[in-house]
Amino acid sequence: MSLSMFAAFWAVSVLFVITPGADWAYAISAGIRGRRVLPAVAGMLSGHLVATLIVAAGVGSVIAGVPGVLSALTVTGAGYLLWLGVGMIRQPPAPLAGQEEDAGSPMKWALKGFCISGLNPKVFLLFLALLPQFTDVHANWPLPLQMTALGLVHVFSCGVVYLLVGYGSGTLLRTRPRAAQNVSRISGGLMVIIAVLLLAEQFF
Repeated sequence: MSLSMFAAFWAVSVLFVITPGADWAYAISAGIRGRRVLPAVAGMLSGHLVATLIVAAGVGSVIAGVPGVLSALTVTGAGYLLWLGVGMIRQPPAPLAGQEEDAGSPMKWALKGFCISGLNPKVFLLFLALLPQFTDVHANWPLPLQMTALGLVHVFSCGVVYLLVGYGSGTLLRTRPRAAQNVSRISGGLMVIIAVLLLAEQFF
C-alpha cells in the first residue's frame, strides 16, 4: 500500500474520531472519576480492534447479510448505552479536590468500554463500508492485511483523541464538582439520545 493511501484514510478516520459520541461521553466519565482513563480507553480500543479483525477476515460481509444479527446487535448495544446513560444522569460523579472516590475496578471500566464500542453496530458498519474503499487489489499486501493495517491506524487515532478527552476532562473538572456533575449529565444524556436513535432507526 502507498503512503498516500494511509494518509487519505487517516484524514477520514480523524474526522470520525473527533466527532463527539458515546466513546467521548465514556472517556469524559472516566476522566471525571479519576484514574480510570487508561482502562476505559483500552476497552474501547479493543472493541474497535475486534470490529476491524471481523471485517478484515471477511466475516463482516456475511454478518451484514443477515439482518437478524445486526438487529440483535443494535438492540443490545442501544440497551446498554441507555442503561449507562440513565445511570450517569441519575448519579453523576461529584469529585472533591484532593480526594479519590471509589471508581470501581480498572477491569470493570475496560469491560464497559469494550461493550460501548464492540456492541455499537455503527462502528462495525463504518469499517465494513470504509476499509475496502482504501484498499488496492494490485498491492503487494493481501486485502485482509491492508484492512487490518488501516484499522490499526483508526485505533491509534481513537486512542490519541480519547486519551486527550479523558485526561483533559479530568484536569479541568476534578476540582469543579458542580461542573463535573453537569458534564456527566450531558454525557449521560448523549448516550441516551444515541440509544434512542439506534432503536428508532431499527424499529421505525
